[in-house]
Amino acid sequence: MQYQIVAQAYEQMGKTTKRLELTQLLVELFKQTPPELIDKVVYLTQGKLYPDYTGIEIGVADKLAIRAIAIASGKPENKVEQAYQKTGDVGEAALEALNNKTQTTLFSQTLTVQTVYDTFDKVAKTTGPGSLDYKIRSFASLINNATPLEAKYLLRTATGKLRLGIADYTVLDALAEAFAGGKENRTALERAYNLSSDLGAVAKAVREGGLQGVKNFKITVGRPIRPMLAERLETASEILEKMGGKCAVEYKLDGERIQIHKKDNNVTLFSRRLENITSHYPDIVKQSPKSLRGKKIIAEAETVALNIETGEYLPFQELMHRRRKYGIDEAVEKYPVAVNFFDILYVDGEDLISEPYRRRRQVLQKIVVEDERIRIVPAITTSKPEKIDEFMQEAITEGCEGLVAKELDSPYRAGAREFAWVKLKREYRSELMDTVDLVIVGGFHGRGRRGGRFGTYLLAAYDKESDMFRTVTKVGTGFSDEDLEKFPKTLHPYRIAHVHARVDSKMQADVWFEPKIVIEVAASEITLSPIHTGALDSIRKGAGLALRFPKFTGRIRDDKAPEDATTTKEIVAMYRKQLKKINEPQES
Repeated sequence: MQYQIVAQAYEQMGKTTKRLELTQLLVELFKQTPPELIDKVVYLTQGKLYPDYTGIEIGVADKLAIRAIAIASGKPENKVEQAYQKTGDVGEAALEALNNKTQTTLFSQTLTVQTVYDTFDKVAKTTGPGSLDYKIRSFASLINNATPLEAKYLLRTATGKLRLGIADYTVLDALAEAFAGGKENRTALERAYNLSSDLGAVAKAVREGGLQGVKNFKITVGRPIRPMLAERLETASEILEKMGGKCAVEYKLDGERIQIHKKDNNVTLFSRRLENITSHYPDIVKQSPKSLRGKKIIAEAETVALNIETGEYLPFQELMHRRRKYGIDEAVEKYPVAVNFFDILYVDGEDLISEPYRRRRQVLQKIVVEDERIRIVPAITTSKPEKIDEFMQEAITEGCEGLVAKELDSPYRAGAREFAWVKLKREYRSELMDTVDLVIVGGFHGRGRRGGRFGTYLLAAYDKESDMFRTVTKVGTGFSDEDLEKFPKTLHPYRIAHVHARVDSKMQADVWFEPKIVIEVAASEITLSPIHTGALDSIRKGAGLALRFPKFTGRIRDDKAPEDATTTKEIVAMYRKQLKKINEPQES
């Protein structure tokens, strides 16, 4: 398959922000792709080589790309650099350089998808002395054989700036339409994706075996399962009513959620975002084979920083000292952790995902060997709201955030956020609104002391129904001087020329960003808004919902993907709850 077909499809995708058009362009591309290449085309379209959990990235810096363009085009490096500075787009710099090429190529070859993928793969895996020169030569060779349009997308892909506005669910829609009989069958593909976290593997299965191919998908130890997520309610009574009068409630710990995969004595750890974080917790890797009875296991736990002397849990910030590349042994010694198991998904060939919560909990209690550092999350089963309130106070005393209520007969719904799990946090019970996790999608230039920097940021909530990010507020307070310096650098890789295809905004920001960075925000209340698109028309026609008096709490939610941010549906629920409080008679 010629890479030119892929590049032309990308060029067309870049000209539209309409999801239906993007999906149709993907359908056409996938239908032209041979079965043996479909996974590679899907990965490349995501700007990847492998699923995220492998941790393998192409990882080409812009400076390296500029040097490769200069070599291939025969143009001085400073000229290529100038073209890059003009647009901020290494792909456009490649396009311009090759359109005005100063030397002819004697022996050029037609680029194929396989050649492009293999070159990227070798570059990604090459390290050590001489690796920089090898990478430059490899990319120069690719560019040398590329048309200007191919070079544009080769370089954008290699530097992680493909930015087609395509989400995972758009890819699933296109695969369903191309090979599984239509979008109405996307559920089967979504299930396979939730069990594997690997869009390439799903694409290969459906391309080769149609709908039945993905229905045969099974859990594999070593491939993370997309986590089940919780909704939120404010009172114990509401939770019991929602769950049929009886439920289990567990401690909600202030730590890092991890998925533990054990195969004999080999252990792999994945974060909530499905990143491989095995290297951050060598103590858990060492302990897990002894603490889990069984040869092949997938279990979920919350890792919490621990005061060894008192046995008390410590705040989340203490745990983040473990997120480092160097000095791991010192961090293990200085910041010990406790592992608190709360679910079991697979044991020795038995898939437990479809089993009810009550059975999974029983299995968990049989396989976990507890000690002072390995525990099962405390839980009770009750039908009485006062028991839940008592358990809440106990959890808070133990240093927890609150509780998670779980429907006793609910299966584990991988990748879903449903009322089968419900969060009940201490702050949800106060008169102030909850903190929410929102995505930065735009920025506004600052004035006065903030001149030359961003003064405020445009934030959006996630609309799962449409797979869009819809604006709910601008935030400019709560930022320290350090934050004001750091944020532009953190956001720079995600800066784009126009509003992102998955962002719905009536406001015109000075600068737009890809929806990538999630931050925690507090606010006093939610109001109707004619200028924000979050939950538009949900309460009143023509009005969205907006946060009033928002403030950055100081917490960047690195542990959350943009799609894990607070949803527009949750904001609607919080608004309605707030109205109830306002309308309640006040005590004099």
